[in-house]
Amino acid sequence: MENYLIIGGSSGIGQELANQLAAAGKQVYATYNRKEPVQQNSTIRYYPLNVLDETISVDFLPEELSGLVYCPGSISLRPFERIKPADFEADFKLQVVGAVKLIQMVLPRLKKAANASIVLFSTVAVQTGLPFHTQIAASKGAIEGLTKALAAELAPKIRVNCIAPSLTDTPLAASLLNTEQKVEANAQRHPLKRIGTAADIANMAGFLLSEKTSWITGQILHVDGGMSAIKG
Repeated sequence: MENYLIIGGSSGIGQELANQLAAAGKQVYATYNRKEPVQQNSTIRYYPLNVLDETISVDFLPEELSGLVYCPGSISLRPFERIKPADFEADFKLQVVGAVKLIQMVLPRLKKAANASIVLFSTVAVQTGLPFHTQIAASKGAIEGLTKALAAELAPKIRVNCIAPSLTDTPLAASLLNTEQKVEANAQRHPLKRIGTAADIANMAGFLLSEKTSWITGQILHVDGGMSAIKG
């Protein structure tokens, strides 16, 4: 049975991906950063893990991993002049340093797998300039650079790809979609005239983890309702 680690697998895209992989017969190890317990089952095993802690352990993992997906992120949309340098540092620590830390910790396990894959997440705002997105775009821009450099370094043994979504209906984006008016206004900004779902993004993540993408690495995949490519 193939083993997969999803960092941030108890809600949103991570939870949807965990369910999809489990339904396909994979063994999933999903971490969460919440006080309340999560429901364990035979194919999804949940473990508390805060990527911001100075010392963390992945001793709960098997010796071989077929894939790592790093989901933690934040959405802080504010005018640039209202963002403190410390805010940029905190965001970078969560989204970039956290990813680096986990990848380094599980790399020996990934190297033991026949078809290992790492999936990271960016945002449409990196390559499509959007106002009030400087904080998230700065961190996710670093993730895109990390994706390409790491893909080159780990080839041919491990593939590394990145998904760059637009606004997606997850708990992380709840404040941006908490009224029907907000949902409709944001939907109209996309050529496909709807908000993305967790399943839309998880479908691509699952695809990138699979052997069907064994000749794809170092890519930034835009799953964004067409926002980055065409005008609606």
